[in-house]
Amino acid sequence: MSVPQGTVSDVAPPPAPSRRGSEPHGRRWSGLGWGFLVKLAIMAVINAFGLMGIVAAVQAESWIIASVAIILLVAADIVYFTKRALPLKYLLPGLAFLLIFQVFVFGYTAYIAFTNYGAGHVGSQEQAVQAALSQGERRVEGAATYPLAIVERGGELGFAINDDGDVKAGSPDQPLETVADGAASGAPADVPGWTIVSRNQLLSDQALQAEVVELRVPVSDDPNDGSIRTRDGSTGSVYLSTLEWDEGAQTVTDTATGTVYHATESGNFVADDGTALPTGWVVNVGFDNFLRLFTDPAMFQVLASVTLWTFVWAILSVLIPFAMGLLFALIFNDDRIKGRKILRTLFILPYAFPAFMSALLFRGMFNAEFGVINDLFFGGANIDWLGDPWLARIAVLFVNVWLTYPYYFLVCTGALQALPADTLEAASIDGAGKTRQLRSIVLPLVLVATAPLLISSFAFSFNNFTVIYLFNNGGPAIPGAPYALGSTDILISAIWDISGVAGGAADYGLASALSILVFIVVGVISALAFRQTKKLEEYQ
Repeated sequence: MSVPQGTVSDVAPPPAPSRRGSEPHGRRWSGLGWGFLVKLAIMAVINAFGLMGIVAAVQAESWIIASVAIILLVAADIVYFTKRALPLKYLLPGLAFLLIFQVFVFGYTAYIAFTNYGAGHVGSQEQAVQAALSQGERRVEGAATYPLAIVERGGELGFAINDDGDVKAGSPDQPLETVADGAASGAPADVPGWTIVSRNQLLSDQALQAEVVELRVPVSDDPNDGSIRTRDGSTGSVYLSTLEWDEGAQTVTDTATGTVYHATESGNFVADDGTALPTGWVVNVGFDNFLRLFTDPAMFQVLASVTLWTFVWAILSVLIPFAMGLLFALIFNDDRIKGRKILRTLFILPYAFPAFMSALLFRGMFNAEFGVINDLFFGGANIDWLGDPWLARIAVLFVNVWLTYPYYFLVCTGALQALPADTLEAASIDGAGKTRQLRSIVLPLVLVATAPLLISSFAFSFNNFTVIYLFNNGGPAIPGAPYALGSTDILISAIWDISGVAGGAADYGLASALSILVFIVVGVISALAFRQTKKLEEYQ
């Protein structure tokens, strides 16, 4: 039977209403995803800091840093705003931190190792010229006196002068430039872009007064034009140096004596008679720092002694604590020992005590005059533990053993408790005694578990700066040694002394070269040791 036209069967069902159109406005907004909005906010902050770093690097002419920062920033934006780079969303942060805190640090250290960067060579040639000219400055006779105000911008002090109605401002790194005109007579009262330091603040702060007296602001880009200096903080005058810089000839001439200093490839201004200006600049010296470590007799002899002691120190700092820890672990792993938990707690107390405090306490205990070591154990004898080279080495090694054996005690205890009981039981049934089980089963299996830790401990002991520095500061001093090196210094503390961080002449280039060699030595030894540990796997 046919259905008449116009019935309900012929009428198409109305289309379903659009859910998007029927959703309230708040739900449509949440459709963007709050996670996306949070990500957008985080990436905005990252981009802001990244751009700040890029601008700062460009201003400092650090083109490599600027390039790397741009690459990382662009990579972050691409990874976190596209769907195709899902794995990199989790890998990129780790890779960025690895690049910044590991690769960059090592690369920059390698760069410094091929330069003369250090005391007297810390900047560019332009900065060296400015420093040289400032050392011979004298006030120009009959020079005009300018009303002056002390100004500050971004934590940097500067001067603002009134030059016939033109307000000029500048800092030690930025020559004077006109920032306003039509000013009234007297010291500038308003300096665009700068904050004026009040007179009351200047008079009440002696440190600020000393800084202002030493402050010098170049008159122009030409260092021969002199600089503005002040003695009272209210007026300034032009000071000129007795030295004159000729950029074309690359010479600095002392106008008072006529001596001419020529720029050299070593980054110094040297006269014909061999005298040199105290300030130089950073230049590439190739492998000179590395060669100096082996060709300078005084340096080579001292560093050879330090290197030998470093290996002895690193090896004994692993073997002795490990042997002690293993011995105590074997003893307290025996069920017949009563009160094992309490005794184990007592034995690991040195490990829980801060290492730097232990080093300082033992330093006092080993003192020859009032230390308890001499009083309690040697009948009050005057034994110079800290002044004699060999006694000092024994003392600092004792301190390090006391600090580290609880670590090996815990590790060996865990390794012993993890030994398969059926293997030991089978060996006992086969007639193997305790000594044979210890030699053929226990020790090989313990070494398999602890060998990687021993290798890493060797690398740590090789660079264990804390105990050496805090206990005796590397002393006693080696007579005639350069850079104040001592008998208990290891290579890492020798690098500290050479770098001049604690005082003295700094030689960052030489310290960086020695750091590279230490890195290579530790890396090679660790690689060889890890290959040898594979032979222990046959016992498993």
